Amino acid sequence: MSLVVRAARAWRRPRVFAVLTLAGLVLGALLGVVARLTGQDWLVSTLDTIGSLFTGLLQLTVVPLVFLAIVVGIVSLRGLGGGRVAARLGGRTVAWFAGTSLIAVLIGLAVGLIARPGAGVSLAADPATVEAMGQRTAGSWKALLTGLVPDNPFSAFAEDNVLQVVLVALLVGAAAYALGETAEPFVAFSRSAFEIILKIIGWIVVLAPIGVLGLIGNAFATYGSGFVGSLFGLIATVYLGCALVLFGVYPLLLRFVAGVRPRRFFAVTWPVLQFAFVSRSSGASLPLTRQAAIDLGVDRDYAGFAVPLGSTTKMDGCAAVYPALATIFIANLTGYPLAFWQYLAIVAVAVFGALATAGTTGWFTMLTLTLGVIGMPPELIAVGIAVIFGIDPIMDMMRTATNVAGQVTVPTVVAAQEGLLDRDAGGEADRAEPEPEPEPATAAAGPRSSTG
Repeated sequence: MSLVVRAARAWRRPRVFAVLTLAGLVLGALLGVVARLTGQDWLVSTLDTIGSLFTGLLQLTVVPLVFLAIVVGIVSLRGLGGGRVAARLGGRTVAWFAGTSLIAVLIGLAVGLIARPGAGVSLAADPATVEAMGQRTAGSWKALLTGLVPDNPFSAFAEDNVLQVVLVALLVGAAAYALGETAEPFVAFSRSAFEIILKIIGWIVVLAPIGVLGLIGNAFATYGSGFVGSLFGLIATVYLGCALVLFGVYPLLLRFVAGVRPRRFFAVTWPVLQFAFVSRSSGASLPLTRQAAIDLGVDRDYAGFAVPLGSTTKMDGCAAVYPALATIFIANLTGYPLAFWQYLAIVAVAVFGALATAGTTGWFTMLTLTLGVIGMPPELIAVGIAVIFGIDPIMDMMRTATNVAGQVTVPTVVAAQEGLLDRDAGGEADRAEPEPEPEPATAAAGPRSSTG
């Protein structure tokens, strides 16, 4: 066996791959700092190109992946029982989505009220950025509802409108479920296409150590001291609020509701959380998230339904913790007082407006929707968002990792309640070193197959 083949197989081993990914993070950060301190534009450009190419490859697969995953997931529910069972599973999943979002937004508000980010800070937003933010379409309930249904279903795919794609997928999946054997040729095609997309993502994910080097390196090179300074209070509170949800709420739910030990949860999901952190995309992380849920013992058919749905609607970082903290920050920064009813409005938007986060600009839609609901003047909204816009990628890393953790936690909890959780899944086998596969699978930790 040649040295190249051995190296390639070693690269894909879970433990080796995890070390390589961590090394990519550290090396990328060091290169970013060097590029910024020495003013080496070529290095900044190289890091940006590497990160952009990796993100672009992932983004290429998001829309077809979300559509096919939801369609296949809905049809797969037939294996769990009849229509009533499917409806009960769907209802309980959505209820847990809303319940955990409520907890997350309350934590965000508590952290914001205690830490008071933005209080005493005096910043002047860049006029050009303020103008650009003012020209973007702000989030609103009307825009959310009217934007649900595409005029042309094909335009939803062409324009990467994830929310519309989700709706189309739900309708198509429900119709295929209702038609039964009549729709089997389409279902078989969808399953095959889904496996093809997963295989492509598997090839892309193999490049994760290189991709994260470019992504984190470009972040350090671009923002530098932007990691600290006047906006450090907002960054710190977002990370703290998300950490309380990620390392506090989810482990408690898993331990006392699902009977899953936190140590096991993080052992299985840590590579996925790392990947979500650097890629900043729940959609790109979807195959890894789905496999993590299966590795925790969640029934494969139910995981195929709940995890894709969660990847577009279950976003406690972006839709709950962050809007609460960013709203308090902007209010403190601009001197806009918040009344008790406005805090209640923030909670309501977080619980009922999670669909607004679907897509790459979801944070903007969700934040402007929240700010609009509490009645903040448009000029203050534009100024506030312009101030925090530059550091948003830094906060988005932690938000996305929190989102993905929730997308694994809720299906695990529901599966435990419904008797669909295999508590003996994995065990010692999960910690064993698997034999190398000829082809890499879609997992950030190496050859573990996302298709099972």
